[in-house]
Amino acid sequence: MKKITNWADVPPFDSEETEARFWMDVQIDGRLMNASLLKADARDSTTITLRFDPRMLARIKRIARSRYLNYQSMIKQWLAERLEQEL
Repeated sequence: MKKITNWADVPPFDSEETEARFWMDVQIDGRLMNASLLKADARDSTTITLRFDPRMLARIKRIARSRYLNYQSMIKQWLAERLEQEL
């Protein structure tokens, strides 16, 4: 599977089918995703507190490390994806 390490490597798509075929063989490098998340404007963020079971948090951190992501950014990404599903 090919890894995308630069957003310029993602071509423009003329249809959803073409895009789907492209992403079946391509994966975004975790470091690229993390760098993109870090560039988000922090002024539009609100700080909240969540309580996690320590074992669950340890598992989340382990997954994030394996993807070269900050665990808080990964949780934020997961929440955004789930919100899109719900809407």
